[in-house]
Amino acid sequence: MRQELVGRQVDEQVASRFPVGQRLRVLDVGMGQGTQALRLARAGHMVTGLEQDPAMLAVAREVLAAEPAGIQDRVRLMEGDGRETGAHFLPGSFDVVLCHGVLMYVPEPDAMLAGLARMLAPGGLLSLLVRNGDALAMRPGLEGDWTAALAAFDTVAYTNRLGLDVRADRLATLTSTLSGIGAPLQTWYGVRVFTDGTEAGAELPGDAELERLLAAEDRAGRTDPYRGAAALLHLCGVRG
Repeated sequence: MRQELVGRQVDEQVASRFPVGQRLRVLDVGMGQGTQALRLARAGHMVTGLEQDPAMLAVAREVLAAEPAGIQDRVRLMEGDGRETGAHFLPGSFDVVLCHGVLMYVPEPDAMLAGLARMLAPGGLLSLLVRNGDALAMRPGLEGDWTAALAAFDTVAYTNRLGLDVRADRLATLTSTLSGIGAPLQTWYGVRVFTDGTEAGAELPGDAELERLLAAEDRAGRTDPYRGAAALLHLCGVRG
């Protein structure tokens, strides 16, 4: 569901900023198993997927191998660290850069973000998906863990569902950072306003109910005050 919502939001931003039918150069940093990379390749774009984890990269290659040859030809998969994009690509090489679910693993993200912005051509779109540091108390609070909820108000550190100690980002901080690196924030969405407690392996509802759920999440994710309480933030900056 998260991937579907974010994909729709990326499509919305692409449609509003680039001519219809333009084949875009896309870089997906920390692409995981390649869900967004493949979706954009199916839409006709040229996609480079950069992934540091060899196991994830192997899964992405396996999934890509099942695609038609025309789509395979539009995707390039590379092993590499998103903090070192300058070692792999020239500045201005991409029209769209995605970095989804990565910044929480980077203790000091500013240098990485500056590097990602440099990868963008003028007018290029930077799409970030981060854990919402302004809403860390929501999950433990809704679970009735009052000790953890109270502690979460004063930190951006948390332990994720994999048991890893990671960090969240606050909207105001990222807004300032994006302005400073020449890709100021244009639009932001909340993601998983109502469904943060849903387990990844939970069975999806039927088609009609799922579409209603997605519609409710989409509406909340672009409406104040709801979006500010979302588990994740999707921020879209544009290179000046």
